Amino acid sequence: MTLTVIGSYVSPYVRKVLACMNLKDLDYEVDPITPFFGNEQFERLSPLRRIPVLIDGDFSVSDSSAICAYLDEAYGGHGLFPADAKDRARARWFEEYADTRLGDLFIWGLFYQKVVRPAVWGEPGDRARIDKTLNQDIPAALDYLENELPAEGFLFGEIGVADISIATFFRNGAYANFSVDAVRWPRTKAFVERTLAHPCIASLLPFEDVQRSTDIKGRRQALLNAGARLTVETMAMREARKGYMRL
Repeated sequence: MTLTVIGSYVSPYVRKVLACMNLKDLDYEVDPITPFFGNEQFERLSPLRRIPVLIDGDFSVSDSSAICAYLDEAYGGHGLFPADAKDRARARWFEEYADTRLGDLFIWGLFYQKVVRPAVWGEPGDRARIDKTLNQDIPAALDYLENELPAEGFLFGEIGVADISIATFFRNGAYANFSVDAVRWPRTKAFVERTLAHPCIASLLPFEDVQRSTDIKGRRQALLNAGARLTVETMAMREARKGYMRL
């Protein structure tokens, strides 16, 4: 049965889930909506109006961490978490750190302020928040990661959810014109680059480019033309509305 993922290719959380599904070689279709444009059906599936949502037959679940855990337990193939109990705990920690701290910094402090607010709501970003994010908060996070990330390879051998969870936010940072200083944080810079270059993530980049560069009216057809497998029907509305998010 084909799995369905609801959510924009540009979302770091959607990217995380799709990359994990690619690692497992799972068959899926995408309804590439942003949460701001989700209809009532979307809100029933995701009461907090957040993406992604996974639909597997008559089962659905939202939240990228819950989805990835489900996929690893329900489907074989490439393991998303390491086998050792201590390593699994560490992998869950890195996933949580990425989803919360890196998400707060790269999405709400940077990408949302510099990209989403002007594009969706027609208003400028919070300049004070952007400056604090860039000058204080992100450097502190990178100092932490520099001491935790491996000089070569991935965190627990083969690439898994921990690696993807960290790297995904840096792509959105790049969309907001942020790049890691290779002199100050060389391990982090190299780790992010090789993780984003892995085929499970790199194969999604063409769809992200389409979603970022195409007007919403022609976006669906442009994604289909680029080879994206989309759902026949969409949960998108014409007008955006804010949800239960930290704005």
